[in-house]
Amino acid sequence: MDKITLDKINRFTRRKLTGDEVYVFSVILCDNDIDRDCERFSDKALEALKDSFVGKTGIFDHNAAAVNQNARIFDTELVTDSSRTTKYGAPYKYLKAMAYMVRTEDNRNLIAEIDGGIKKEVSISCSAAKRICSVCGADKNTLSCAHIKGRKYGGQLCHNVLDDITDTYEWSFVAVPAQVNAGVTKRYSEGDISKPRDADTEAADEELRRDIRRLAYFAGGRAAADIASLSAQTLGTQQLIALRKSFEAQCGKGRTEVQLAPAEEKAEAADVFSMR
Repeated sequence: MDKITLDKINRFTRRKLTGDEVYVFSVILCDNDIDRDCERFSDKALEALKDSFVGKTGIFDHNAAAVNQNARIFDTELVTDSSRTTKYGAPYKYLKAMAYMVRTEDNRNLIAEIDGGIKKEVSISCSAAKRICSVCGADKNTLSCAHIKGRKYGGQLCHNVLDDITDTYEWSFVAVPAQVNAGVTKRYSEGDISKPRDADTEAADEELRRDIRRLAYFAGGRAAADIASLSAQTLGTQQLIALRKSFEAQCGKGRTEVQLAPAEEKAEAADVFSMR
């Protein structure tokens, strides 16, 4: 391990560690492509995340308990892959982080699982003050619009653009990133709910149900998400809005965004998770 890397790591330690004492690996935290929940980070948001994730702790399943701390980011880099484009036609960009762990008997198995590709997928937790509609530009945290994310308007997929990052919390190893409902969780502040036209009411209700499941997952884990999802199936629009507000209150007033790292197919193209 070179001295520059070790010096960056030792900024976060109480004593100077040697190269033999630490395990270093790289991981993609997020990118600018549209995710499984039809949302993406703006370029400005990625720049903010690059700076603010230095020093942040890695945990498991967004469970913010001290015993779950397993790694720390000591360096970040915003990378542009000129050979790829996003779903909306822009150059593909991703946020790459370097993380370290202190080698101990307790984490030997974790290191082996990382090297073996078992522990690989991650997601991040952060706060974004804006969720901008890609169709009309409305900030859905403060305004309502009739556009439903996931639908196409003029041939373009409607999605939310996460912008104005206000805080970052942690990054997590996750077990089920490929599953849309269980693998992605988001927490927002209370805001106006869009009032679509009658023909879009069911689509809006389904979006509310997805939000409820994610909020329930963030508040109480998978079991809570499963129960909330089952309950939401029989509720009308106003009841769904009330239930979502209830979970938002449980989660707190901050707007926490959790976006998964790129899917498995992105790994081969961009060194999604390399170990050193």
